[in-house]
Amino acid sequence: MLRTHTCGQLNENYIGEEVILCGWVGARRDHGKIIFIDIRDRYGITQLVFLPSFKEAYKLAKELKNEDVIRIKGKVNRRPKGTENSKISTGNVEICVENLEILNKADDLPFSVEDEINVSEEIRLYHRYLDLRRRTLLEKFILRNQFNYKFREYLHRQGFLEIETPYLTKSTPEGARDFLVPSRLNQGKFYALPQSPQLFKQILMVAGFDKYYQIVRCFRDEDLRRDRQPEFTQLDVELSFAEEEDIYSLVENMLEFVFKEVLNVKLKIPFPRIRYKEAMEKYGTDKPDIGEGEFRFLWIYEFPLFEYNEEEKRWQSQHHPFTAPYASDIELLDKDLKKVRARAYDLVLNGVEVASGSIRIHSSDLQKKIFSLIGIGKEEAEKRFGFLLRAFRFGAPPHGGIAFGLDRLYAIITKSESIREVISFPKTQKGICMLTEAPSQVNNNQLEELGIKIKEKEEE
Repeated sequence: MLRTHTCGQLNENYIGEEVILCGWVGARRDHGKIIFIDIRDRYGITQLVFLPSFKEAYKLAKELKNEDVIRIKGKVNRRPKGTENSKISTGNVEICVENLEILNKADDLPFSVEDEINVSEEIRLYHRYLDLRRRTLLEKFILRNQFNYKFREYLHRQGFLEIETPYLTKSTPEGARDFLVPSRLNQGKFYALPQSPQLFKQILMVAGFDKYYQIVRCFRDEDLRRDRQPEFTQLDVELSFAEEEDIYSLVENMLEFVFKEVLNVKLKIPFPRIRYKEAMEKYGTDKPDIGEGEFRFLWIYEFPLFEYNEEEKRWQSQHHPFTAPYASDIELLDKDLKKVRARAYDLVLNGVEVASGSIRIHSSDLQKKIFSLIGIGKEEAEKRFGFLLRAFRFGAPPHGGIAFGLDRLYAIITKSESIREVISFPKTQKGICMLTEAPSQVNNNQLEELGIKIKEKEEE
């Protein structure tokens, strides 16, 4: 290793030791014959002292600029009384530098790497590597990592298996538009990136895996807003032989554990519950903010199974077509669709939907019936969802699950203005990655290999 310690590690216990640190140049203060420089890495900041008696190091220190990458060797000293910095973990010590090596020079910065900066988001996203060096952003990703770790820890203890599902799958649009990926080996055919692992996790229940989860990337080609991205992350959970109460209990106990472990916050469980109809009548929304405590979770349940699409003059699923109706409402499928209730539930936090789930249909006949009611005929259902319908004919257990929108959840927890602040390399509202300038054109050879020709835009 090029270093013996990190920049957030040293304290009074290391006084007198020779250490080697690597990091970026932060604040620089030249006090005549003594130069003070802060060296920074993701673990913290350590103050460096350069004295004229160490000529080479002192000479190089005069050349340093913010964000130069350096390696230093020196002795840990106690800071003189009255100069300590209680705001940082290393604030009682400093390093008298004996040797300085400049590993890389930095160009003049487009903006300063500070917690509070007055620069447009586009510029920050274009130089995202600089933006991510800011402590305020770094801490959000540290917290995100801690939450993910504790979610996994809890689910592992409960006997869940983390199982990966495909990214290249079949286009089965039933919500937002799919992102399509052309197949070179099967020209004229396309894969789709999954909007969620919905069908695969149901197949896993049919396979007898019993308890499944994954932290997974999902993709939707939809118009973007403050809390939406074309690619986003879900905590996806599914379990067999479960009813609503099992899902509520699992989620509440998991969140109680994770919030306590990461934030030392004690959530009050069970969370309150409100029927969809009551929420709409009382609050005018199915995402009410019941006011805030800092974290106020709320279950919304008993949604309508269908909603009427006025533009297309047809019924469609309010959640998705794999949601089961209440058993007592099945007879209404042939009588009055607007009265059919879904075994669906949303989890709302401070007025924002952070998770959604349902008890699923596990009967092939009932699934085909639901498809037909939303305009998916027998032939189309077999073409789009035949693999799921076939699986149901070989002993599908009752099952249900839930999926958390982790980006939304972490944006709320970190008090971020946008989910882009908790996504490492986000897209703009036009779906553009400012860092890489994606999406971009590809050359004709690539298109020919795929059997694709770009249609020229017609002049008006």
